[in-house]
Amino acid sequence: MPDAPRTASLPACLGPWLNAWPWAEALPGAQWLALRYAKSAFTFEAWSQAAVTPPDALCRAASKRQLEFLAGRLCAREALNALTGEPHVPVIGAGKAPHWPAGTVGSITHGGDLAAALVARVECWRGIGQDAEALLGEARAERLAPQILTPAERHWLIGLPADQHGEFVTLAFSLKESLFKALFPLVGVRFYFQDAELIVWNSEAQQVTLQLLTPLAPDWPDASRLHGQYALLDGYLISMVAIPA
Repeated sequence: MPDAPRTASLPACLGPWLNAWPWAEALPGAQWLALRYAKSAFTFEAWSQAAVTPPDALCRAASKRQLEFLAGRLCAREALNALTGEPHVPVIGAGKAPHWPAGTVGSITHGGDLAAALVARVECWRGIGQDAEALLGEARAERLAPQILTPAERHWLIGLPADQHGEFVTLAFSLKESLFKALFPLVGVRFYFQDAELIVWNSEAQQVTLQLLTPLAPDWPDASRLHGQYALLDGYLISMVAIPA
């Protein structure tokens, strides 16, 4: 794991750092770093205090959006520094996704009071995606299930104990978000919740298998399978999908 960056350089609205790798299985050539943030403490001076230049499009955005972006980019900068020795801040690229420096791939997530960045070397990983979601309660999970779950996943949900419904729907949602972040840069085709499904869930190892239900590219036909991992951290479910080089 990378050393935690110096918290003394952080503005009051950011911190503490979380630098312990969250998933059971390590990824060679990858670094992960997360950061907690406090929306109530944000001021515009946080940008200069953190030594990050805000994009023009963000300068007039709501404080919540500015802080989420700043926290995510700080995580990316320090994770890239740990990986490559260069503290690079990814700019906004095509489709508003981060544009990663040559030789690297990565993913940023933020929500609630948590931001995180996962970065890797391209010689190890073709694509990488992560997502953090607050765990859904049972009632909200039931409302969202028809949008998120395929028919097979909904049948699976029905067979689970009621106290596992929130985790299962959160898991499916988060993993499909991670899958999109990992795969979209490779295929250039947008796909949605019903275009992939969870077919293996090892809750003890916190590892999963996802299967595409729609062909996305010649080398990504339907029935392609991808491996994912997840972890539970302070009320969040953090998922990750990595595509080997």
